[in-house]
Amino acid sequence: MKKILSALLFLFIFSPCAFAIEEEIHLEQNLDGDFVQSITGHTKEEFEQQLQADKDTFLSNLKSAPNDVLKLQIERTDVPSQLLKKQLTMKFDRGPLESFQTWVALQGNITTQMNENSDTDTKFNMALINIIFDGKFRGGKEGFRLMLDPTPTHARGFLQQFIQDAYFETNRIPHHNVLIGNSRPGVGYEGAQSPYTLPFVARSQISRNLANVRKFGLRVRGDYSLVDYDFGGYSSDTFFREFFPGFEFDGWVNIKPLGKTDGKWGKIVAGGGIVAGKKHSLDYFMTGAALSYEYKRFWARAEYANSDGSNGGSGSTSNRAEGFYATAAYRLTKKIEVLARYDEFNPDRSKDHNNQREYTAGLNYYIKGQALKLIFNYVFCQNDAKPDSHKFIVGTQIVL
Repeated sequence: MKKILSALLFLFIFSPCAFAIEEEIHLEQNLDGDFVQSITGHTKEEFEQQLQADKDTFLSNLKSAPNDVLKLQIERTDVPSQLLKKQLTMKFDRGPLESFQTWVALQGNITTQMNENSDTDTKFNMALINIIFDGKFRGGKEGFRLMLDPTPTHARGFLQQFIQDAYFETNRIPHHNVLIGNSRPGVGYEGAQSPYTLPFVARSQISRNLANVRKFGLRVRGDYSLVDYDFGGYSSDTFFREFFPGFEFDGWVNIKPLGKTDGKWGKIVAGGGIVAGKKHSLDYFMTGAALSYEYKRFWARAEYANSDGSNGGSGSTSNRAEGFYATAAYRLTKKIEVLARYDEFNPDRSKDHNNQREYTAGLNYYIKGQALKLIFNYVFCQNDAKPDSHKFIVGTQIVL
């Protein structure tokens, strides 16, 4: 039954593509041979043979997809992974593109919340729907990404939410990646982290309030064994709300003192950075620092942020905010990880008794790495200005 359901799923995803290939073959059979050769550089017969070969390869990959997924072994969880990477990657022998890859990422959770009055609220949340297109140009030095996000939200208009990443990048400078377009700036450690590798269902409070936002600009990232950095100049607009309301600089530097020891004593990363900008009449400035350590099955991270005005995920504000979190995790097996986090945030230091604290215990079950995982979080929310509450969250992540 599982194999039948898997086959139906793959047919649902890929059958339109197979139909398109079939139609393209019939179309080209009716075209003039000289026209085909002028466009493709091949004779009509060669082009038809190549189309048929592409169709055969596609159908072969489609047929083997259920078994490929069942046999897939993914141990790394610090990077995103896909269930259907081979099936959703196209490679080209000719033309400007060398490869084209499609991702589909889904995150959903069921949350039950209880407050001090014993009121209970349970709801399902489709937390994330991402459709990603990654292209590499001939030679592999340049590429692009377009990420679409149709996730239901009330915070922004549909079109503002719909286009997320949209950038061109080049790696022609050794150890560097230069990017121009719309992307998630490198603000903080977790604030810039991929949503597909987050340890908990939700980001920390400083990350989701002061970071976790897309902006348009020019960005330079460097990566060496002992240091990496992320510098960028951006429009202070977020999510295409308005045209260039001001300029923003984001800079973050990480020091890796054990970077040349091949992990013998683990991995230490100490980082810090600033965000400084102006949006209309609002001037804002934020500083942050993070420290992490990883050794075999154990890892821990702590991060602090302080802002005098901000322009992050919770919007632009003149409030002076401050926050801190610390996370520790241990891998019981290759697939099961237990975690705990203390998270404190003050959204406005000018107000007394305004702290918001979250105590989170988590369990991650990596069925197929980050490509298919189950998540359980318990969160105790302690808010100076509101009643305390408890959250029980069961979530899943699927990356095709």
